[in-house]
Amino acid sequence: MGTHEDETDSGDVLPPPGSPILEAVLENARNRQYLGQRLDATGDRIDTDLLGDIIRHGPVLEALRQEPLDRGEIEDRLDVSRATSHRLTQWLDERGFAEKVDSRFQLTGRGEAITDEVLRFEANIQTVHRLAPLLDVICEDHQEFVVEPFVDAAVSVAEPDNPYRPVERFISLVRESETFRGFNTTHMAPLVLGEFHEHVFEGTETEIIYLPHIVEKLFDTYPEKATEAVERGHLTLRTREELPYGLVLFDDCVGIGGYDESTGMMEVFVDTDSPIAREWAERVYASVRADSELLDEGRFG
Repeated sequence: MGTHEDETDSGDVLPPPGSPILEAVLENARNRQYLGQRLDATGDRIDTDLLGDIIRHGPVLEALRQEPLDRGEIEDRLDVSRATSHRLTQWLDERGFAEKVDSRFQLTGRGEAITDEVLRFEANIQTVHRLAPLLDVICEDHQEFVVEPFVDAAVSVAEPDNPYRPVERFISLVRESETFRGFNTTHMAPLVLGEFHEHVFEGTETEIIYLPHIVEKLFDTYPEKATEAVERGHLTLRTREELPYGLVLFDDCVGIGGYDESTGMMEVFVDTDSPIAREWAERVYASVRADSELLDEGRFG
């Protein structure tokens, strides 16, 4: 199956090179735990009241980010009074975020940069709220996970009236894909779900990284089909002693699963076709794969 991964002479898979956007996201993730220290080192932390004011002025900043507007247009766009539009534009002018040109207010370079950061902040906060069910279960520190690429992801959560919703979403994506790569702390889907395993053994080109005891259970449940799929090269199984969560790469999207530690049931499944999420998933998968071992074909055969 085709991937974007490169192999060294020894056969180890290297993480694919990332786009500048992905590299910036990853660099931010690596440095975020030190941001407070770096800000302290400048000796000039921003006043929290100003931060609040910037957030409160987000709607007018966003409106002006789209195009310059006069006061009447600001009033119509934001549905505010004349007095409010005057107060908003005065604040922007005093802070150097906007200037009046030919009767219209337009953002300065500083204002454009501030607006972009406000929108990024809002998007990340919203994404954290939407992904909360996943973030609460995938790992304690989330060091391998970055929020930004999943801003528009579909989030499927197990509910009392539909406990299998995440699994159903996962299976629907399996049906649509001709290739399947992933790793997981437990079975990708319950062993009793024969449809999924038929796809794994027959319907897709599959590579899965499992914990060793999970592979043993797979062969115990489907000894002939699993052995035949591995021998044909249709199914590639690798093992690793530790895995952070469940990740899967389909043809057109990527997904992440979170599981109940006591039951092994999928509690939440998040998927997206975002190109940046795809790049991130490729890098994570390549890194995990490089630290895994190819299953000995004769071990369970």
